[in-house]
Amino acid sequence: MQNEKVLIIGGGVIGLGIGWQLAKAGADVTIYDRGQAGRGASWAAAGMLGPIAEAHIDELDLLKLSNQSLERYPEWVDELEAETEMPIGYRAEGTLIIGIEPDDAIQLRHAYDLQQNLGLNVEWLSGEEAREIEGALSPYVTAAVRCETDHQVDNRLMAQALQHAYQRRGGVLHQNSTVEKIVIENGSATGVQTEDGFQGADVCILAAGCWSGQISGLPETLIPPVRPVKGQMLALRMRGGTILKNVIRTVKARYPMPVYLVPRSDGRLIVGATTEELGFDTDLTVGGVYELLHGACEAVPGIYELPLIETWTGLRPGSSDNAPILGKTPVNNLIYATGHYRNGILLTPITAYEISKLILTGETSETIAPFNLDRFSKASDLHTADA
Repeated sequence: MQNEKVLIIGGGVIGLGIGWQLAKAGADVTIYDRGQAGRGASWAAAGMLGPIAEAHIDELDLLKLSNQSLERYPEWVDELEAETEMPIGYRAEGTLIIGIEPDDAIQLRHAYDLQQNLGLNVEWLSGEEAREIEGALSPYVTAAVRCETDHQVDNRLMAQALQHAYQRRGGVLHQNSTVEKIVIENGSATGVQTEDGFQGADVCILAAGCWSGQISGLPETLIPPVRPVKGQMLALRMRGGTILKNVIRTVKARYPMPVYLVPRSDGRLIVGATTEELGFDTDLTVGGVYELLHGACEAVPGIYELPLIETWTGLRPGSSDNAPILGKTPVNNLIYATGHYRNGILLTPITAYEISKLILTGETSETIAPFNLDRFSKASDLHTADA
């Protein structure tokens, strides 16, 4: 492995995490990012580590992968903080999913029943019990589900620490450097074409988030089905002490849209997020910000007087089935690590550990096997056969 050159397209937390692990193992690693490393979807995220709150009956493989990644988070945090001496804001207070209107409580009960049937660690609370945990919640909260093991991390701190750890291990980082083409010769990836010319590599890893399908050179059948999903977000400044300790998520059967509130140790309160299928549009809108503030104030009325200190948008890399695309492709030496959608921060440890292990050993583990690119062609073949 010492003599192999690995080239990673994308310097978000996924690319940086894989690069760090490979550099630690002695690989010669270079990352190219079209902007500033860690400043795309990785920077825009809220840092929630919430596999239970995100559980869906049609995403059981993803739920399993998410839980495995969450289990490895303490190890990941210890390893990264020890390497860099930089705290990354990992917090284990848990998550409350709340319902305010009677219809919300009905919807919340359906979600709770599903979580229980899946054997997940959840607890049903009355509105009064929820307010005993978080006194700032609205008096109109009728019920809540406590997800004690759904935690959070400060994604911006983690992105900065990963860049530091990667470069400290000798990893090369090219920022504001666009990869124009993946070069494939005789069925093997041999490198990439950049504005500075051809850059050869023994292994190429595509980890470019929502831009992964925009890079030329791939056969049409191997273009990853990844699209941008816009999210508008904002941050408030908590004054006079901490308003919340737990992550708060709302369930809404009617207007306004569901929101989440994520308290940071530095006094920020993150509020998000819209989900908009608008291509690569990154404009903030009055309607989006209004709905976020409306939903947040309905859940926690005391935030009405807080300063609004930041607004931003991010582009989540959504795949066609909402799960990541991980592992080998039919092109030799071309590996995918993209399409993490809502769970990029949560899945960073498992992706970094498993993709680096794949490159070091050549073997695809059972952990990531269900997320191979070929699942889409299999689904297409099944659909054709059914027709």
